[in-house]
Amino acid sequence: MTRSARLRRRLVEHLLDEDVLHAPEWIDAFRAVPRHVFLPRFFAPAGGLWAAVDRDDPGWLETVYSRDVLITQLDDDPDRWDLARRTGPVAGTPTSSSSMPSIMAIMLEELRVRDGQRVLEIGTGTGYNAALLCHRCGAGQVSTVDIDPAIVAQAQERLAAAGYRPACAVGDGALGFPAGMLFDRVLCTASVSSIPPAWLAQTRPGGLIVTTLNRPIGAGLVRLVAGEDGSGQGHVLARDGRFMPLRAHRLPDAAPRPRPARDDWEQTRLPMSTVLQPREKFEFFAGLALPGVRPVRDHADDSVSLLHPDGSWVHHRKRGGADEVAQGGPRALWELAEAAYVEWCELGKPDRDRFGVTVDGEHQHFWLDSPDGRTWPLG
Repeated sequence: MTRSARLRRRLVEHLLDEDVLHAPEWIDAFRAVPRHVFLPRFFAPAGGLWAAVDRDDPGWLETVYSRDVLITQLDDDPDRWDLARRTGPVAGTPTSSSSMPSIMAIMLEELRVRDGQRVLEIGTGTGYNAALLCHRCGAGQVSTVDIDPAIVAQAQERLAAAGYRPACAVGDGALGFPAGMLFDRVLCTASVSSIPPAWLAQTRPGGLIVTTLNRPIGAGLVRLVAGEDGSGQGHVLARDGRFMPLRAHRLPDAAPRPRPARDDWEQTRLPMSTVLQPREKFEFFAGLALPGVRPVRDHADDSVSLLHPDGSWVHHRKRGGADEVAQGGPRALWELAEAAYVEWCELGKPDRDRFGVTVDGEHQHFWLDSPDGRTWPLG
């Protein structure tokens, strides 16, 4: 057995231990598809910057088969890796990656694909996820699209090297596949702020769409069943996953953080972690109650702020073991957060999988327990 094959088997064992991989077909795919073919180079964190890692570097293969997300592009610029290789670690914002294998396994299993079904992948990336789909479904059943021509060209080349030839296209993933085919399953490996109508239009009635929501608070996976008329309905999934957004769905840069005065601080019984941490059950409901609010971390003093485009803001800090907040602007955001926590408790502390999603054209909303229950706008 080759070294890479041993590492793939070890990765599968980790995914089994994490309880994110169950289906024999996907276990076989993760054991068979060579991830290293799709990651000959990537970026590694280096003291707040990004270092360029190449296949000839020590530890490259072990890192490829780790459980980590691996950044493959910064600032939408395919030349940043070469610059970092020549000059040393560079600054930049990740804009493409090979996702954590655990998140990939979750999404692939939640897709509930069956033999003979056509699958559309939105967001080709490295091509590794498309290769897993090809191994499971057959390359002739898989189509993949990405907006970046350089990414598609590289992925297509690496897919062929691994023995897979799905239909690859360059285009805006929000518009679906350029050929306009119908699919049984649509999987988006990027996040969206709302469900693009083109996805439902290209999904056969009864087909499934699995994607991640691009929400500053309370993001996560959803699965929709396509209707007859371009509508869709489904649920937020209990198993979580978070991805970079499609380019058209990226959020604008946050405004500068206001600086509170010394007398603005007051104690709170609601920790900021309860509002923002995905592992906290309240986080999803907090996102419904605070639409448009974004968290911003200041690494200099390890404080966290919540900002809204209307100028409302909250700062949080730990002081003497206690949680303290300061707030300002036209709305008292922290009072809204505290009131939402009380309401969430009164509703029985619903976890994310008690919420559903209905999409009817531009009208898209969440609901609790039933489509006829309480609703919140999705976008």
